[in-house]
Amino acid sequence: MTTHGEAVGPSAQSAVPAVESKKDQVSPVRADLSDGTRSGPARPANKENGITPVAPPPAVGRIVAALNRLHTALGTVSYPLVLPSAEEARRVGSALLAQLDDYLLPRLARLDAPLLVVVGGSTGAGKSTLVNSLIQEPVTTAGVLRPTTRSPVLVAHPENLGWFEQPHLLPGLIRTVKTSDDPNSLQVIGARGIGPGLALLDAPDVDSVVDHNRKLAAQLLAAADLWLFVTTAARYADAVPWELLKTARLRGTVIALVLDRVPLDAAAEISAHLGEMLTEHDLGAAPLFVLPETELDSRGMLPAPVIQPMQQWFARLSADPAARDAVARQTLDGALAALVPVVNGLAEAAEDQTRAAQALDERAAAAYRAAKQTVREGLQDGRLLRGEVLARWQEFVGTGEFLRTLESRVGALRDRFVAAVTGRPEPSRKLQTALESQLVTLLRGVATDAAEQAYTSWQQHPAGEPLLLPELKSASATLPEKTDRMVRDWQKWVLDLVRREAGDKRSVARGAAYAVNGAGLAVMIAVFTSTAFIPTGLEVAVGAGTTVAAQKVLEAVFGDQAIRTLATRARTELVARFDELLDAEAARYTERTAAVRLDAEPGTLLRRAAAEVESARKDIALTGSGS
Repeated sequence: MTTHGEAVGPSAQSAVPAVESKKDQVSPVRADLSDGTRSGPARPANKENGITPVAPPPAVGRIVAALNRLHTALGTVSYPLVLPSAEEARRVGSALLAQLDDYLLPRLARLDAPLLVVVGGSTGAGKSTLVNSLIQEPVTTAGVLRPTTRSPVLVAHPENLGWFEQPHLLPGLIRTVKTSDDPNSLQVIGARGIGPGLALLDAPDVDSVVDHNRKLAAQLLAAADLWLFVTTAARYADAVPWELLKTARLRGTVIALVLDRVPLDAAAEISAHLGEMLTEHDLGAAPLFVLPETELDSRGMLPAPVIQPMQQWFARLSADPAARDAVARQTLDGALAALVPVVNGLAEAAEDQTRAAQALDERAAAAYRAAKQTVREGLQDGRLLRGEVLARWQEFVGTGEFLRTLESRVGALRDRFVAAVTGRPEPSRKLQTALESQLVTLLRGVATDAAEQAYTSWQQHPAGEPLLLPELKSASATLPEKTDRMVRDWQKWVLDLVRREAGDKRSVARGAAYAVNGAGLAVMIAVFTSTAFIPTGLEVAVGAGTTVAAQKVLEAVFGDQAIRTLATRARTELVARFDELLDAEAARYTERTAAVRLDAEPGTLLRRAAAEVESARKDIALTGSGS
C-alpha cells in the first residue's frame, strides 16, 4: 500500500525519464533572437544568476533560424473565412506563436537556464497550498472565492531571480514583485526554500470559469520544462485536465502528478485507478505523489511528514545539473517534434481557406461573366435599335423619303445626308441622348442582375454568407455616375475616331463638326448590330429598313471596308469599357476574400517551415538520438 506523500511509480531518483544528456565540450554560444541566424561566443563560463552556463550544441543557430522562419510563416497565414477548420486553426496558430515566444526561442537561447516547473491543475486542487508547503513560506495566496483572478506567482532561488525578472521566458507578462490582480502580470519572488536551478510557477486553474484564466493556464503550461499537475481524489477523472495531460504528453513535456486530499481508507483504490488511467494515456512512467486528506498547520501549510517526500525529490533535482539538463532537453525536444503534425494541420486549414476563397471568387466571376455576355448579346441582336433610339434615328435621317430613293440615288442621298447633319443639330442631339440612355440602361440592368446572382450564390456557401453586406445585393451606389461618364467618354472617343478617319473626306469635312457628328452617330448605330450593317431579316424588321439606309450612306461617304472597320473598332472599345465597369463591380465581392489571397501558397509555406525545424531538430539531437 502506498504511504501518504510517497511517489508512486518511478522512485524519486528515477522520476525524471532516462534521457541521455549532451555534454559536448564546445565553446559557449548564445542564439541571437533578433533574426535567428547568428550565433557567436558568449560571455565567459562563469556563474550567471547562480548557474554555470552550459554550452549548447553548435546546431542551435540553425534551429533558432528555422523557428524564426516558422514564426514569420505563422504570423503571415490567416484564417478569416468561416469554415469548420478555421476557429481551431486560429486558436492553435496563436498558441504556437505564444509557445515560440514564451518557451522555445528563450530556452534554445539558454539551454542552461533554470528549470521552470509549472504547477497546474483543477479549481480548488490545492496548488497554492502545495507551493507554499514546498517552499515553507507563504509566497502565494490560495483563493478563497472562486474563480480567483490574480496574477500568476513564480518562486525562484534568489541566485536565479535575475533570469526570471527579465522577460526571457513569457515575455508578454509584466514582471512585478507585489501581489497583483492584473492577470497580465507575473509576480516574481525569491525564496531559499527552493534550491538553485529550479523555479515553481503557480498557474491559474486549467478549468476556470474565467476564459482568460484558462487561456493563461494553457500558455504557462506550454512554457513549462516540467509540469507538476495537481488534482484531488474527487476530481482526478475530470475531462478537462486529462485533455491537457494528453496535450502535454504529445508535446513531450516532462510530467509529475500530485493526487491531493486522498481519504485514508480509499488511498489504495484511488491510486490504483489513477495509475490505470495514466497507463492508458501513456503516462504510466510519470512520478505520482499521493497526499492524504489532512489538517493544515498553523501557517496554512501541509504537515512536514506529508510534504517531505516531494521536498526531497525537488532537492535532488536541484542538486543534479545532469538531471535538470535531461528534463529541459526532453521537454524541448518533445515540443519541437510536436510542431510538425500541428503545423501540417494548420497548413490543411490554410488550404481550406484558399479553396473556399477560390470557390467564392469563381461564383462571383461567373455572375459577372454572364453579365458581360448579356452586354455582348445586347450589342449584337438589335434590341438596342428599338424604342427611343429607333424613333430618334428615323427623325434624324428622314426615314420615309430616305428609303424611297435609296436604290437609285445614292449620290443624292449622300448629299442630303450631309445637308441633314450639317443643318439639323437638334435631332442629332436627341439621337445621341437616346443612344446614351439605352447603353446606360443596359449596363445598369446587367450589373444589378449580376450582383443579385453573386449574392445568392455566396449565400449558399458556408464561408460566403458571413462575408456578405446588404449593399452587395445590388449594383454599387456609384455605378449610375460611372456609367453615365463611361458612355459619354465612349461617344466622344467614337467622334474622335471618325474625325481622324474622315480627315480626307471632303464631303464630311465640308460639313465640319456637324458632319463628323452625324457620321459618328451612324457608326454608333452600327455598333448595335452584330454584322456591321450587313442586313439580315432581323435587322430590317427591327430597324424598319433604316440600318440598310445608314449602311448605304456611310459606304458612300467612307467606303464599304471603312465603315466595317469603324463599327468593329467602336464595338470593341465599348465592350472593353463595359468590361472594366463590370470588373469593378465584381471586385466588391473579391475584395471580401482578399485577405486569403494575400497568402501565397500558405500550406506550402507552413509545411516547408515545419520541415526545416524538424531537420534542424534532428541535427541538434537534444536527447542524444537525433530522431
